[in-house]
Amino acid sequence: MGRTSRKRSTLANRAIAASAALILGGGGLVAANFYASAHEGWGDDRTGPRTQSAGQAVSTIDCPEVVNSIEEVPDDQRFAVDRELATLDTQITTYYQRFADNKERVQSDRTFAQNEILTPLKNERLVIIQRIVALIDRSAERPEGLESTAPCTLRGDDNDGQDGGGDQNGGQNDGQDGGQDGGDQDQNQDGGQDGGGQDDNGDGDNNDGDNGDNNGNDGNNDNGGQAGNGPAEGDFVDIQSVQPNVQEPRQRRGASRGTFTTDCGVNENGKFNSDNVIAAPGVSNGAHHMHDYVGNQANDAFASDDDFANGDTTCNNQGDKSTYYWPVLRLQNGQNEFDAGEDGGGNDQNVGEIQTPSEVTLTFEGNPRSKVTAMPKFLRIITGDAKSFTNGDANANASWSCTGFEDRQLKDKYPICPEGSQVVRSFKFQSCWDGQNTDSANHRTHVAFADEDGRCQDGFQPIPQLVQRIVYDVPPPVFDGDNASVFAVDSFPEQLHKPITDHGDFINVFDEDLMDEMVDCINDGRRCQ
Repeated sequence: MGRTSRKRSTLANRAIAASAALILGGGGLVAANFYASAHEGWGDDRTGPRTQSAGQAVSTIDCPEVVNSIEEVPDDQRFAVDRELATLDTQITTYYQRFADNKERVQSDRTFAQNEILTPLKNERLVIIQRIVALIDRSAERPEGLESTAPCTLRGDDNDGQDGGGDQNGGQNDGQDGGQDGGDQDQNQDGGQDGGGQDDNGDGDNNDGDNGDNNGNDGNNDNGGQAGNGPAEGDFVDIQSVQPNVQEPRQRRGASRGTFTTDCGVNENGKFNSDNVIAAPGVSNGAHHMHDYVGNQANDAFASDDDFANGDTTCNNQGDKSTYYWPVLRLQNGQNEFDAGEDGGGNDQNVGEIQTPSEVTLTFEGNPRSKVTAMPKFLRIITGDAKSFTNGDANANASWSCTGFEDRQLKDKYPICPEGSQVVRSFKFQSCWDGQNTDSANHRTHVAFADEDGRCQDGFQPIPQLVQRIVYDVPPPVFDGDNASVFAVDSFPEQLHKPITDHGDFINVFDEDLMDEMVDCINDGRRCQ
């Protein structure tokens, strides 16, 4: 179906500039030890890395999110622009591997880092960015300044509590707008650097030269991740040490208090791929990590709306052909998975045994102050940000907890659950829709979170809110050299398997009658399934 042109608020660009200033310009949020190009703040007299504190290692590549600087993408260029954006992700993955294979040299030799990683990566990104500019210029106003997003930096795993002491009071209940208050939900992915966690370097220094074995089953590193890129011990916290932090909004007169639950299984049939048909349509391995899928079985990078409409579904109610997907959770225990030598798996440093959830609950909820309206068919929603570690936490929205402790939600930590308790991942999706578009240029600005009282911003209307709860029976993490065993979500390689990068995706393929039934159920205050 056709899509209108998508525009972004100029406030988003201000947020991007602010984020860049935080990354490059000093203050408490500067990565402890990183290299930047002269364009980004190094004068010609610099002879070494910019250092805030001794001993912290460079651990990843940090590149600006180009899509956040694009204000408009014409309909006829949407597909081509998305493909070019996916190419930028592939470039970062390639250079991250070069960085990981030469980590000690990168750490000690500024010239090598600049000449072998930062400069060629910037040049390759510039070619793709200029191609994006030319594509947009064919049918819309030529974007200005996009080339300034080409340079990248190298940064440390700056786990120093930048979200307010580890953001253990975060999760999905700390400002559900995900940094989108006041109607500016398109400030996404820019606000600050999430960091999170304690002072573990997360650098895997002792694994230099070993990362060529992407299966990662050659032992463990000082950062805990068998592929040499996380997670680190500081990415975990004992859930019993976290104070209760969940606050539900007050239900007002006129609220829609009902719920509608759809049962689509736990992916027991094992549908996986590393595509992302929303963010990277037509691109194989566009996610660079493996996804679990429940619901529609036609989902891959090349699926069209017609494919979804005609696809099979795992949902008990066959009127729900929606697709629900999220990064797999793996147990990094030295065991190979089927994708150990494949893209999205070992080739992208996602290693270990994929864990099948013990329970998946998909519930659509109402609005605390008003009735909801039907979602349009083929509405696409992404919640959370797969690149939150480098983009900042403005869109980090998934949360982590343990059964029996779900009044305590974590955004930037994995939970260590006591005996008899299971790990819980939760996602709350945006619940306000612009009334026009099923997608947008950055796949976010056509939907928004309601404010703390449940009010949608001007021009947006409340829709049923999808809440996903995914439960796993996994053992607590063990950090003990060769005997290490940790769980982690799949991620882009440079995101270091941080819990804050967790995210979920949804495409509405309910038939109209069932969608109307859902809306009536929620608005009438009933519990339906």
